[in-house]
Amino acid sequence: MLVSLASWLQLLYPEQLGFLRVFQYLTFRAVMAALTALLIGLAFGPWVINRLTELKIGQPIREYGVKAHLAKAGTPTMGGVLVLIAIGIATVLWFDWTNRFVWVVMMVTFGFGAVGWADDWRKVVHKNPEGMSSKEKYFWQSLIGLVAALYLAFSVSETSNLRVLELFLRWVQSGFSNELPPKADLMVPFFKTISYPLGVFGFIILTYIVIVGSSNAVNFTDGLDGLAIMPVVMVGSALGVFAYVVGSSVYSKYLLFPYIPGAGELLVFCAAMAGAGLAFLWYNAHPAQIFMGDVGALALGGALGTIAVIVRQEIVLAVMGGIFVIEVLSVMLQVSFFKFTKKRYGEGRRIFKMAPLHHHFEKSGWTETQVVVRFWIITMLLCLIGLASLKLR
Repeated sequence: MLVSLASWLQLLYPEQLGFLRVFQYLTFRAVMAALTALLIGLAFGPWVINRLTELKIGQPIREYGVKAHLAKAGTPTMGGVLVLIAIGIATVLWFDWTNRFVWVVMMVTFGFGAVGWADDWRKVVHKNPEGMSSKEKYFWQSLIGLVAALYLAFSVSETSNLRVLELFLRWVQSGFSNELPPKADLMVPFFKTISYPLGVFGFIILTYIVIVGSSNAVNFTDGLDGLAIMPVVMVGSALGVFAYVVGSSVYSKYLLFPYIPGAGELLVFCAAMAGAGLAFLWYNAHPAQIFMGDVGALALGGALGTIAVIVRQEIVLAVMGGIFVIEVLSVMLQVSFFKFTKKRYGEGRRIFKMAPLHHHFEKSGWTETQVVVRFWIITMLLCLIGLASLKLR
C-alpha cells in the first residue's frame, strides 16, 4: 500500500518528495516490514493476553502428558492471532499489492489460521483437549493446499494471472498434458545441473505434500515454550534470502537459480513473519504468558511450505526445517510401531518414551529450557547448511 502511495506522491511532487524513491527498494521495505510487525506484536501483546484471559481461553493439558506441564493449564492459548495480525498489517503496508505470490502465501497462511482457530476454539470452549477431529482438519487443510498447488503449478513460470488462466485452460483442453517449464522442476541442492521434471500432476502432488506437511510438522513441534516460533523465524528468514535471489534476474543468473519474476517480494512477507515471531517470543519465552495454539502453528507452517514451493526450494526447506521433520516423523513412527506391535503381540510397544520427540527428551531428564535452546541451535546449524547451498553448487 505504501509503495503505491509513495509512487503517487512522487508523481505529484517529483522535486519535493524525491526521497520517497526509497520505498521502491525491496530491502528497505523488508526491514520496515520486520520492524512494523515487531512493534505491533510487542504493543498489542499485553492486550491480546488480557483479552484471551478474560474470555477464559486457557490451554487444556492432556492428563497423559508430561506431568510438569499440568502447571501450565489455563495459560491463554490462541496467541497465534497476535502473530497473524502483526504479519497481516506489516505485509499489507509494505508489499507491492500487484504481486500475486504474496497474495497466495497470505491466502494459505490465513486459511490455515482459520482451520487452527476452529480447532483451538473447540478445545477451549468445549473443553476437549483433542479439538477438531483429524479427518475434518485434514479435509480443510487439503482443500486449501490443493487450491494453492493448482494455482502455483501455472504461476511459477508466468507473470500475470491472465496468463495463468490461459495456461490452465490450455492444459485442460490438451487432455491434461503433463509438461511444465524447467524452472518448475524439483531442484536438488548442492548440485548445479541435477533437477527432476515433475509435470503438472507431480508439481501439484509435491506442493500439496509440502504445504500440508509443513503445516502439521510445525504444529507437532509447538509443544514447549518458544520451541516452534524461533525455528519458524530462522527458517522463514532463510527462505526470504532465497526469495530475494530467485526474484532477481542478476543474482539468480549468477548463482544458477531459476529466475522467477515477482518472487523477491516474498522477502517482505518473510521479514514480517520474522518480526512478528520475535515479538511473540517475548511473551512465549519460558515461562510462557501465552501459547501459539493451532491458529498460529498451522498458519506459519503452511506459509513456510508455500514460500518454499514458490522459490523452488522444497528439499532445502526439509533440511533447514529438520527439527519439524524429525518431530512429525517421531509421531508417525511411534503410532505405526504401537499399532504394529499391538496387532502382532497383543500389546502396543513404543520406540520413544513419548512423542513428539521433544517430550521424549523431557522424560529422559532434559529440562524444558534445555530442549528448546538445543533445538534452536540445531535449527540455526541446519539453516546455515541450507544457505550454503546458494553458493556451494
